[in-house]
Amino acid sequence: MTKPRFGRRSRFALIMAAALIAPSAWAQQAEPAPKPGKPINAGDVLSGELNAMKGGKRSKRAATYQITSEPRRLPPPNGLCNLETGPETFQLVTTSDAQAAQLKNFIGKEISVKVDEVACAQDAGQISEAVITKWSVVTKH
Repeated sequence: MTKPRFGRRSRFALIMAAALIAPSAWAQQAEPAPKPGKPINAGDVLSGELNAMKGGKRSKRAATYQITSEPRRLPPPNGLCNLETGPETFQLVTTSDAQAAQLKNFIGKEISVKVDEVACAQDAGQISEAVITKWSVVTKH
């Protein structure tokens, strides 16, 4: 007479594990795929919270600014920036001390910028999913 390969406890543990795993697998399959964000083109306004990130070399620290927003699709050929829904973080490139000073007043607050040029982040130093190279702050009247 050979012994059973699994004892009662082992069979019970196996059945319980299968019962716990199966519903989560079904739930993952039932979830709809996330929809891509609405498009953003030159001239559109992007709104979100402004964050300041430290960057650059230690001797010359440069503040990098980032807007966190809802997902947005970029115009072709960039599209979704290799993301399912499109980028949610946008780095604002400052070209002058005046632009940097203007952004300092909005750190941690909601800000709106008119986007003139935007592209997917490609360089290793870029900390956002997309980069806005030309922009202007939109003020509420």
